[in-house]
Amino acid sequence: MRPIYFSGSISGGRGDLEIYRRLVELLKAHGFQVNAGEVTSAEVGVGGSPLESPEVFERDLRWIEEVARAGGALIAEVTTPSHGVGYEIATARWRFGIPVVALFRPASGRRCSAMIAGDPGIHLVEYDEDDLEAAIDRTVACLREAHPSAPAGDAALQ
Repeated sequence: MRPIYFSGSISGGRGDLEIYRRLVELLKAHGFQVNAGEVTSAEVGVGGSPLESPEVFERDLRWIEEVARAGGALIAEVTTPSHGVGYEIATARWRFGIPVVALFRPASGRRCSAMIAGDPGIHLVEYDEDDLEAAIDRTVACLREAHPSAPAGDAALQ
């Protein structure tokens, strides 16, 4: 199973919590091993983790590094702007060189960050909340493109 680090807003707002949960469940149903950290936890509000900031920083970087070492990818839901999500995306791309897929809902009325949408190394998947399965199908296709040498038996990319 290919590992995924799933990133989404916490401090930037928790309005998309149920969407995050549904996306993570769909990724798992596709055979991915998903680490979503505290992103899908109802106990974590906009105040963030009960851990101190340095502990969150070290823990989250360690999780991204573990995914990178295992040949995985980062998937970030970027509809709700978040400095932390942006930091994780940049870290995944530039420090660890792993594939990044950004999921964005245009119907939110927000504009996707130009730094995300304009980066040719980030696969941007626009989606509708009513069709999360199609969004995950497109995400899996992006990961296939990013991992063309994945073994034929890699269930997560089949």
